[in-house]
Amino acid sequence: MKGTQLHPDDFLGDSQSVAQLLIGAVLLVDGVGGRIVETEAYDREDAASHSFSGPTPRNRAMFGPPGHAYVYRSYGIHWCLNFVCREDGHGAGILIRAIEPLQGLDRMRERRGLDDVKLLCSGPGRVGQALGITRELDGCRLDRKPFKVLARTGDEAIVAGPRIGITKAADVPWRYGLAGSRFLSRPFSRDAVIIPP
Repeated sequence: MKGTQLHPDDFLGDSQSVAQLLIGAVLLVDGVGGRIVETEAYDREDAASHSFSGPTPRNRAMFGPPGHAYVYRSYGIHWCLNFVCREDGHGAGILIRAIEPLQGLDRMRERRGLDDVKLLCSGPGRVGQALGITRELDGCRLDRKPFKVLARTGDEAIVAGPRIGITKAADVPWRYGLAGSRFLSRPFSRDAVIIPP
């Protein structure tokens, strides 16, 4: 896999900027993963964010230093992976919503119990299951094993639109995707904003 390893300082920006920066980046966990094609940004001043009401034992990692993982369980079933951004103590992060599987597909298929490559990682719960994400990774640095996050190597158009599956601040257009990707969790609407390369 090509690309420069991202370091904690690369995650110091606001969640919207970092969420866009991650589109096209490569995410590997123990050598399994692929290209990030969909993200969502969250900030402590955002009513939909886990950090909105302040630090708790569950969301503590989200207030930690940038460039670390924040892992939480969704609906008591799926582990979801977030990348912490902004300065230490702020409480902002990026949900990894979908990746294009590129490496370790056999392990992904075994973990997910299916063969369809388009469904392996098309949604945050699927990403977590396919990559073997667990609570033990909560708070871990993204520039150390088992993680590897490589900067994107090309300039590609990004689509922006409202986030999915939330009831608060549902109209905030902080969901980002790789334009034209067939690995998104859900297509963007026709009136979605295109951010040129």
